[in-house]
Amino acid sequence: MSALNDFLNFLEHQKRYAIPTLTAYRSDLNQFLQYLDNTYGAVSLMEIKALHIRSWIVELTQQHTAKTVSRKLSALKTFFKYLLKRDLITRNPMLKITTPKVSSRVPVVVRKSELTQLFEEIAFPDDFSGQRDRLVLEIFYGTGMRRAELIGLKTTDVDFKKRQMRVLGKGNKERMLPFGKHLAELINQYIKLRNNVFPENTVPALFLTNKGEPMYPKMVYNLVKRYLSMVTTVEKKSPHVLRHSFATHLSDNGADLNAIKELLGHANLSATQIYTHSSIEKLKKIYQQAHPKAGRSD
Repeated sequence: MSALNDFLNFLEHQKRYAIPTLTAYRSDLNQFLQYLDNTYGAVSLMEIKALHIRSWIVELTQQHTAKTVSRKLSALKTFFKYLLKRDLITRNPMLKITTPKVSSRVPVVVRKSELTQLFEEIAFPDDFSGQRDRLVLEIFYGTGMRRAELIGLKTTDVDFKKRQMRVLGKGNKERMLPFGKHLAELINQYIKLRNNVFPENTVPALFLTNKGEPMYPKMVYNLVKRYLSMVTTVEKKSPHVLRHSFATHLSDNGADLNAIKELLGHANLSATQIYTHSSIEKLKKIYQQAHPKAGRSD
């Protein structure tokens, strides 16, 4: 559909959406259009009504979580706004749609003691892959950056003098992340090792595979999962869990919420507030365990 392609081009070149977001939008919208075709036959954009969308929602809720359904409807909402603005439709059927409520869950976090065990007790190999893997884990927990941001890091993004690195986040928004002396030493050692192992390599990416190519998402995910499995039993063991851990531990230690927001690259404060909730849950547990009147009715 040309309208869909035009919409995705608009998001990519005008709104500067990130590639993973564009991929998700394409998948979600194609799924909706395919559903219409399979269920109702040929339906033009002008003919799409709220009942078509509600019907799709019913099918989605049988297969996906409320969070996934909400994400798909968000893509549809943005698409119809675009169509209306371009006069490709005369009314927006999404105005009659209520998005399913997503329950706010406390993020999965690895305990500080478990991360201490990871970095101080686990033996990382001295070869290139071992030192690279350790640095990947250290950067995730030390900066809170996203997986795509880590993969996109270039050697030129690291400023040792100012001890900060340039990160390109969602929507191609750039931010600077500080890092401490310990991480600076690890990065410096890794770059020297990288240059020795791949002296002729011109790939700008900071993190490379064993073949000298840029790391890819599945590889990074598997790396994190493998090492976290050695120290924790949390159900999720992903790069995002280390991001959650970074933010939660900052909040636990009294860091300003706005500062955490800037470090994470959140567009608004509401996205960062889940880490405050996590800290409150921790305080509740401490209170229940320690206060003499906790749990009493008198």
